Amino acid sequence: MVGLPVPFRYEYLMAETIFSQLLFLPHPPFKPIYYTLVIIDLCKALPGAFPAVVAGAVRALFEKIADLDMECRMRLILWFSHHLSNFQFIWPWEEWAYVLDLPKWAPQRVFVQEVLEREIRLSYWEKVKQSVENAPGLEELLPPKGGTNFKYGMDDGSEQTEEQRLSVELSKMVKGRQTARELISWIEESVYQVHGLESTLQLVVQTLLDIGSKSFTHLITILERYGQVIAKICPDEERQVMLIEELSSYWKNNPQMRAITIDRMMGYRLISNLAIARWVFSPVNIDQFHTSDLPWEILRNAVSKTYNRIVDLRKEISSLKKDVISAEEASAKARADLEGAEQKLMLVDGEPTVGENPVRMKRLKSYAEKAKEKEVSIRENLEVKEALLGRAYNENEALFLALYKKLSSVLKERLPEPSKARTLRELKSINAADEIAVELEEPSAMEMDDENGRAKESHSNGEKASNVYKFGEEEQWCISTLGYVKAFSRQYASEFQFAKMHCPSSAGLSCQ
Repeated sequence: MVGLPVPFRYEYLMAETIFSQLLFLPHPPFKPIYYTLVIIDLCKALPGAFPAVVAGAVRALFEKIADLDMECRMRLILWFSHHLSNFQFIWPWEEWAYVLDLPKWAPQRVFVQEVLEREIRLSYWEKVKQSVENAPGLEELLPPKGGTNFKYGMDDGSEQTEEQRLSVELSKMVKGRQTARELISWIEESVYQVHGLESTLQLVVQTLLDIGSKSFTHLITILERYGQVIAKICPDEERQVMLIEELSSYWKNNPQMRAITIDRMMGYRLISNLAIARWVFSPVNIDQFHTSDLPWEILRNAVSKTYNRIVDLRKEISSLKKDVISAEEASAKARADLEGAEQKLMLVDGEPTVGENPVRMKRLKSYAEKAKEKEVSIRENLEVKEALLGRAYNENEALFLALYKKLSSVLKERLPEPSKARTLRELKSINAADEIAVELEEPSAMEMDDENGRAKESHSNGEKASNVYKFGEEEQWCISTLGYVKAFSRQYASEFQFAKMHCPSSAGLSCQ
């Protein structure tokens, strides 16, 4: 693509094609990482032209970010943060410093906030802070500096509390590689009977997470070795919600580790998808639906993991059915060979007897028995997988029904009356009288022929143009939440359709 024999500047055509595919709905033709790599390679191959075109596209999309589909918005955030991580996080952030004057729920402000948070996941806090030093005010949008929030840490000179003593003792037992059964016995005798459920859960979860906080490998080791301890304390949905709240408290300064830990615990079946959905729709998270992607990210992970189990089981069952056919054919062939050999008789001293070599007959019998055993084994494995698939279908159905009920309930509480708005487009047009006036920069254009890579029609930093931010917080919450609902329903249309058949909506607003 770098050396196309054409008489015009084709960088704009390439950029438009790449971004149109990256943001294609419902799914891009290829995985998003493919487009990331293509753009990176083109920027390196055409350093004098393509980076400026990409920058122009980003500016144009940023100006229209409020009108962008929520799924496209998240793809753009993930792509942009990944792209910047490959170019030393260099970007003229001072151009977007005005987002600090916008409400915390404004889409442009949330976009910058999410990009910076994703950059930290790909690098580290100090590096990203350094990258925005030309717009120091944007440090306000950075998440807290990553670190743990361990409740039972020892302060210098302070007297050790009973809970801290128990945490230290539990930590020594874990580091001494005592078994999960020994830990459970100690917890029941020394902690639970004295301090009750809530304190026991906090102490055990906080201590185990603190031991596993050094690295992802440490976390996996702890969950594999002592997952039974957590499962014993949190056997039901209510306690699992308490578990999520506790690990969220421990990782409150590290959104990435919070999402990873919840995802891994779900993988080890220490947390159910229903518990995650219940936690996501707790009041503290509902209030963040329009200002942070984290609750939705955790919910997406739970839904994807649940659905992927079905996909994986379908593939395994399809493969096993082919194996059953092959095993049946092999077993039938071995049985036919054995029967054919047994029918070959000869007379010995006037008596009929098997005419085949006894050694070969023994070998044929062995082949036939093993082929039959293999066939039976594969059939049993197939039955197990089909049972697991049925269980996975039930889990999927329960999850989507629960999601639909929770979404319906929370939307009914906050959406306007159906008579005022029945579509997302109509929702955006109401309450114009409550609009918030904000000074914004003039939208950038895609025409970027100047040598500095700035749009011809855009204003340089400091030149303001009058614009209006139309929505208050309540309206933006509705728009953002409906945007996420639309993205979910688009991706899992068949499951949501099933849920709608069993739980009719009374929210009175369609996601169009």
